[in-house]
Amino acid sequence: MSRVAKRAISVPLGVEIIFKKKKFSVKGKYGSLSHNIHNSITVNYENNMILFKIKKENYTNKEAWIQAGTARSLIYSMIIGVTEGYEKKLQLIGVGYRASIVNTNVIKMFLGYSHPIEYVLPDGITVTLPSQTEIILKSSNKQLIGQVAANLRSFRPPEPYKGKGIRYFDEVVRIKEAKKK
Repeated sequence: MSRVAKRAISVPLGVEIIFKKKKFSVKGKYGSLSHNIHNSITVNYENNMILFKIKKENYTNKEAWIQAGTARSLIYSMIIGVTEGYEKKLQLIGVGYRASIVNTNVIKMFLGYSHPIEYVLPDGITVTLPSQTEIILKSSNKQLIGQVAANLRSFRPPEPYKGKGIRYFDEVVRIKEAKKK
């Protein structure tokens, strides 16, 4: 049985919860998000608390408890996203590595290749560049911001000998020792 699914979620002020059939929607100051709930789960929303329960015919089913825990985690992330938002920071480390914003939704990066790389940001992502070597992504959708950050990092992942590449702000790259004669 999932311990995560048994914990209730308290809904902060300013968040609107809409639950129709199996579609769960959350609206807040940073936007709106929605998620489809699995058939074996029932959701109760009372007194600004969200409770997840398993239908009686599925109570001993392990898969139903797994789905309930997953749904609880996803909905909690949605509530945090529409109230506070999520942020990912990336660093460009290397000689000549830099980034700039083109149009408002395109990042143009120079990463040591013979051509610049242009990445079109999906809707719901905002980007700021405090300096040419820092990229800050903001969004209310936790999955989307993680995927965009991983896509940007994949253009030049940090290499283990000099540490050059795109890395997350808090990432530690272990530098290998070079070959010796």
